[in-house]
Amino acid sequence: MSFEALGLHTSIVKAVSVAGYEKPTPVQEQAVPAGIAGRDLLVSSQTGSGKTAAFMLPALNKFANQEAAPAPRTPAQNAQSARARGERVRFTPAQPKMLVLTPTRELALQVTSATEQYTAFMRRIRAVSILGGMPYPKQMQLLAKNPEILVATPGRLIDHMESGKIDFSQLEILVLDEADRMLDMGFIEDIEKIVAATPDSRQTMLFSATLDGVVGNMARRITKDPLTIQIASGTKRHENITQKVHFVDDLSHKNRLLDHLLRDETLDQAVVFTATKRDADMIADRLNIAGFAAAALHGDMHQGARNRTLDSMRRGQVKVLVATDVAARGIDVPTITHVVNYDLPKFPEDYVHRIGRTGRAGRNGIAVSLVNHAEGMNVKRIERFTKQIIPVDVVEGFEPKRSAPARSGARPGWKPGDGRNAGAKPGQRSFHKPGSGPREGGFRSEGGFNRDSAPREGGYNREGGRPAAAGGYNREGGPRRDGGPRDSTPREGGYRGSHPRSADNARRTFGDR
Repeated sequence: MSFEALGLHTSIVKAVSVAGYEKPTPVQEQAVPAGIAGRDLLVSSQTGSGKTAAFMLPALNKFANQEAAPAPRTPAQNAQSARARGERVRFTPAQPKMLVLTPTRELALQVTSATEQYTAFMRRIRAVSILGGMPYPKQMQLLAKNPEILVATPGRLIDHMESGKIDFSQLEILVLDEADRMLDMGFIEDIEKIVAATPDSRQTMLFSATLDGVVGNMARRITKDPLTIQIASGTKRHENITQKVHFVDDLSHKNRLLDHLLRDETLDQAVVFTATKRDADMIADRLNIAGFAAAALHGDMHQGARNRTLDSMRRGQVKVLVATDVAARGIDVPTITHVVNYDLPKFPEDYVHRIGRTGRAGRNGIAVSLVNHAEGMNVKRIERFTKQIIPVDVVEGFEPKRSAPARSGARPGWKPGDGRNAGAKPGQRSFHKPGSGPREGGFRSEGGFNRDSAPREGGYNREGGRPAAAGGYNREGGPRRDGGPRDSTPREGGYRGSHPRSADNARRTFGDR
C-alpha cells in the first residue's frame, strides 16, 4: 500500500516522499484512514513503529483541506493593529486546533521536528513545543503566533493554562502519545485537567504500549466509540535486536565489562542507561578519561544543553550517550547500534523503550544488560512482560565468579542448584526461611528481605543481616564483608563519595588504552 492509497492530501504525500518514507507501516495503514474519517483511536504499538505519522498525517490532512479558507489573524497581528490605532494592547490567548501531549521534552521535540517535515509543502500550519526547561519569554513569543499545532508536556502546559495564555475552545484534535509513560510519571491529574478544558466535540487519539489497567480506564473515559488498533504483540517485539544478559560479580567487574563492550568494532554509537542522574554524569566523565567520546543526558540539564547533546549525537560527535530513563523515549538516531543497561530499569515497560533506541527503521541492534546476581527476579519480570527469554552470555576473560541464578533458558553449563540456594557458594548460608516454599532463582519476591525482616531495595547482602545501599557495593567496587558501618551517603546504583575518581583510578577502571 502507498501513502496515496491512504487518501492523504497531495502536499502531504509529497512531503513524506521527500522525507524518505516509501510505504506506510502497519500502524499507519490502519490508523491514518480511521483518523481521516474522524474516528477516536486507541492504539497499542511498539516503539519505532511510526506512531508519530499515524496520528499527525490524518490531522494535517484535515488542515490541508481547510487551507482554502482565509487564515485567521494571529494575536500578534491583532496587537500590531491595536498599537497602530493607539489602543491598549491586551494579550490574546493562543487557540490551537490540535494538541499533542507527550511525557518527555525529547519526545515533544521529536514530534515537532517530524511535523515540520510533514508540513514542508503546506501553508499556514505552525507547530510549536511548549515544555519545561524552555524560558517563558520564548514560549510567549511562540504562543503569540497562535500555532495550529501545540506539542507539550503536561506540567508546563498547565502553567500556561492557569495563567490564561492558552484557550482550547477551538481545539479539534487531542493526542495522548505514550499515555502509559505519562501515567507512570504521575501526570494523571494534569491530563484529566487538560482533557476537561477541551471541547467534547474533539477527536481523541491515544497511543500507548498497553491498553490495560489504568490506561484502559482513562481511555474509555476520554474517548467516544473508539477504534482499537493493536500492532505487534509482545512475542514479536524487537525481533531485529539481539538481547543478552551478562551477570557481574561487583561494580569493578561491571565497569571492566562495560569498557570491553564499548570497544566492540561493530559498535557505531551506543546508549548506556543508568538509574540515577549522578551516575550518568560520573560514568560519562570516566568514559571520557578512558578515551571514549561520551556525554551525559538527564533531567537536571537545561533544555538547551540537552538539545546540544542530542545534536552532537546525531552528527556523530558523541559515540557513547550515558542517559537516565528521561532519554529512553524520544531519541531517534539511526546509527545507534548498541544499548547497554548499566542498571536495570524500574519498570519492564522502560526496558522495552530503552532497547528500542537501537534497531530503528528495520536495522539490526544489540541490547546488553549488566545484571548483578541479586537482580535475577528483575530479569524474570522483564521476560514475563516481553514474553521472551533473554539469553545469558559470557565474555571470555570476564566470566563471573559466581554461578547465575536459576532461570529458565539459562545457558548450558550453568549449575544453579535446586532453586532454594541458587547462586550460593558451597558452605554459604541460605536465606531461605523454612516452611516458606522454594524461592525461584534463589531470591525472595521483589527485593527480598534480610534476616531481620526489614525490606531491602537491592536484594540480600552477603552476610544476610545488614541492609546495604542499592547495588550492595562499597566505594572500592566490592561487596562489604566486614560488617562495619557504612558511610552516611548511600547511593543508588553502587557509587559512593561526592567526587568522581581521579584520572588514574578511571584509567584503571576502564582501561588505559
